[in-house]
Amino acid sequence: MRKLSVTLAAILTASPALAGSGPFVSLSNTNFVVLLAFLIFVGLLVYLKVPGLIGKKLDERAEAIRADLDEARRLREEAQALLAQYERQQKDVQAQADRIVAHAKAEAEEAAAQAKEDIKASIARRLQAAEEQIASAEARAVRDVRDQAIAVATAAARDVIAKQMTEEEGDRLIDAGIEEIEARLN
Repeated sequence: MRKLSVTLAAILTASPALAGSGPFVSLSNTNFVVLLAFLIFVGLLVYLKVPGLIGKKLDERAEAIRADLDEARRLREEAQALLAQYERQQKDVQAQADRIVAHAKAEAEEAAAQAKEDIKASIARRLQAAEEQIASAEARAVRDVRDQAIAVATAAARDVIAKQMTEEEGDRLIDAGIEEIEARLN
């Protein structure tokens, strides 16, 4: 009620109607009629307790906004907690991926080293086998040459002996060979 009287006093003191000519309190004065209608409207609003309803609605709206802000703050904190959790998980996954890559690199290096050793061993075995084949071929060639030389020498000796030997000497040599063989066998 105090607000209403202060408002009414302010309106009456600052009224431009007081500056005009003629009586102010008259229904023919439009300024007075407008002032009277405004005061009735304001009185009706106060009677119907509209300022209290407006204040109540504003308080409810302020409480709803406060609740929305609290909910937003809570959701933000949850989001930050989830973000921190996902960042930790991402770091863990990245560390695990780095360990897997390092392990794979180490295994690949080991496999490469083992493959090099296997290739060296295979080359050494093949070289050894080739050297053995070459030595065998040399021995066979030497044996073949020796056998051929023996055959040629025997044939040449037979021809020489056959030309120089008589029939009696041949029989005597045959008998001597048979006796020598019998002696060795017994």
